[in-house]
Amino acid sequence: MVAGEASGDLLAGLLLAGLRQRWPEAITQGIGGPQMAKQGFSAWWPHHKLSVHGFSWELLRRYREIVGIRATLGDRLLHNRPDVFIGVDAPDFNLALEARLKAQGMKTVHFVCPSIWAWRPERVEKLRQSTDHVLCIFPFEPALLAAHGIPATYVGHPLAAVIPMESDKAAARRALGLADAEEVVALLPGSRQSEIRHLALRFFRAAALMQSARPAIKFIVPAVPGLLPEIQAIAERSGMADCLQMLSGQSHTALAACDVTLIASGTATLEAALFKRPMVIAYNMSWVSWQIMRRKRLQPWVGLPNILCGDFVVPELLQDAATPEALAEAVLQWLDAARQAPAKIAALESRFCELHAELLRDTSQLATDAIEKILQS
Repeated sequence: MVAGEASGDLLAGLLLAGLRQRWPEAITQGIGGPQMAKQGFSAWWPHHKLSVHGFSWELLRRYREIVGIRATLGDRLLHNRPDVFIGVDAPDFNLALEARLKAQGMKTVHFVCPSIWAWRPERVEKLRQSTDHVLCIFPFEPALLAAHGIPATYVGHPLAAVIPMESDKAAARRALGLADAEEVVALLPGSRQSEIRHLALRFFRAAALMQSARPAIKFIVPAVPGLLPEIQAIAERSGMADCLQMLSGQSHTALAACDVTLIASGTATLEAALFKRPMVIAYNMSWVSWQIMRRKRLQPWVGLPNILCGDFVVPELLQDAATPEALAEAVLQWLDAARQAPAKIAALESRFCELHAELLRDTSQLATDAIEKILQS
């Protein structure tokens, strides 16, 4: 297995729990992170080795290292052939590796359909060449892939089973030492180092503006543990270090506890939707990356909640629009709605409940059933 970033590690960890239940003696190895390690996975390289941001200069600097890891891993797998290879998301890394392995007769499964429905539709041909089966986490994807001759199974989204339909906000607040009546904003500037560098300072400056407007607001910042020192340093630069409650991990506790979240576009936005929380989605990247990305977009939305709902149910502030002033104003509008327009909040929560129900399946069972069929074919 290969998972290339924190969100992939989380998804792979949930999948591994099902694999271990179906095949208790299975040996699982490759590239992964701490959630996979909890399920007995042996990581030959840590997942953060593959984590880069868009078409960035960081990617150019690390290209040789990443390609070298992929070549070495491919050689190792072909020398000691596993029963199946499962690439978890990270399509830029995994699809090329899967194509090499499949060409040599190895069974390959790709977990999480690349977002060919959102951008880069040319990936569909690469996907056909690379994988024997795709495990899809969104219900509309198998039919789309079938039209291109790619076998696929909808397995639901693993997070929909992990996150309760109704979270306990009071308990989460007690765990973080927050009072029930306080207004709480969760700041999630990303899980990659490059995201943190592009977004954290903007988020913290937005928090300063919000605090100026409402001094009683509490801010919580759940951080990927490995990035916590860098986030703390940026908080110091922003002048907000004493006003932010930093958390090592605990993103689910933070989302359960908050009234609204200012959040980087990515899997975390879906987690926020499953917690039924209002949010403001933001993203910023290098100018080159942005020019490439926006030309390849197929939909008007970037955030997963909006894509899945087919509407701008929550605001998106991207690139130059993601100013601290605009971010602060958008978050404060949600807090105002909670006081002045509760029906707006209730409507959003209702839509997110519908989305939760759509994504809730026995993912482990469906995924392992599909994998077993591949092994037997």
